[in-house]
Amino acid sequence: MIRVGITGQSGFIGTHLYNTFGLYPGEFERILFLDDFFHDDAALRKFVRQCDVIVHLSALNRHSYPKVLYDTNMRLVSQLIACMDAEKVAPYVLFASSIQEEKDNAFGKSKRDGRLMLEEWAVKRGASFTGLIIPNVFGPFSRPFNNSFIATFCYQLTHGETPQLLQDSDVKLVYVANLCELIIQKIRKQAKKTVHLVSCYEVSWDFQHRVSSILNLLQQYRELYLHRGIIPELNDPNDFNIFNTFCSYIDFKSHYPVRLEQHPDMLGMLVETSHMGVGGQLSFCSTLPAATRGNHYHIRTLSRLTVIKGQALVKMRKIGTKEILEFNLDGNTPSYIDIPVWYVHNITNVGSEPLYIQLWQNKIYLAELDDTFYEQV
Repeated sequence: MIRVGITGQSGFIGTHLYNTFGLYPGEFERILFLDDFFHDDAALRKFVRQCDVIVHLSALNRHSYPKVLYDTNMRLVSQLIACMDAEKVAPYVLFASSIQEEKDNAFGKSKRDGRLMLEEWAVKRGASFTGLIIPNVFGPFSRPFNNSFIATFCYQLTHGETPQLLQDSDVKLVYVANLCELIIQKIRKQAKKTVHLVSCYEVSWDFQHRVSSILNLLQQYRELYLHRGIIPELNDPNDFNIFNTFCSYIDFKSHYPVRLEQHPDMLGMLVETSHMGVGGQLSFCSTLPAATRGNHYHIRTLSRLTVIKGQALVKMRKIGTKEILEFNLDGNTPSYIDIPVWYVHNITNVGSEPLYIQLWQNKIYLAELDDTFYEQV
């Protein structure tokens, strides 16, 4: 069992990384980190003492005074080193640096100098160290109006606001889930080595686009998906990752369930349940009264649950949080809910008759590629 701790655990990358480690409970033990630890020397020393691996993500990304930003980030590195030395421990440290190292700004300088300080410490202590030069990161749940233009655009487009394109340029981007898997791969490889290695690694970017082209794509998602319920064309994994990111900013409480238009005639009724620009798998299931299906989540798969007969209660909760969202669906007014990634969910038949559900997923189920992780809502 590898004991791993993440400074900056509560941040965007930290939360995703912490949750991803949680997918491998037999391999990794997650050591809790709180931001207050950098204000409590005893707590920080206890933290480093417990860790075989430390991923150092804590950093100040922006500040109106460049010197405060630089000094803060350097102080965080110095504190981490001081506590490891005080405890006489030398865990494998991975440091999140940035492609901004090459730029003449306080953030880039703090990342470069912090990486070099940790490299020097690792050589001196005989520890392993990897400095990760990371491109722009995007993905679900990143805080808008911070350091991700995709997060800002997604939030604005899903909340009735109009994004402003202040500067257009080519941007290299990596999806947060791919970055997390890379970090885990580095840890696994290092665990098998018998020698200590100090290295700097440039993280590959998934794709490169102009800011304007990404904004155009997100505007299409708003029109097709948010306004019309159409799953858009998702031509490659990058499109799907951008789409999943977009979906994570929707106000689920006000948006779901989505009522479907009914087309009655003298013979009965026609309801179009799904308009898709992608393939996948369409299934049908029945659920007996009082029975519950689900209590699981997906990290890559998008699902649409459509109630066509009966009464259902759908519950959803984002992994790592406590708030439970509840939605009532009734087959007399057919409607659907799309389940976003990293949301544990279940569906209960709250009626007196069998519940009929149509389930669409964006990929065909293969047992060897299962994307289902079980947890109670």
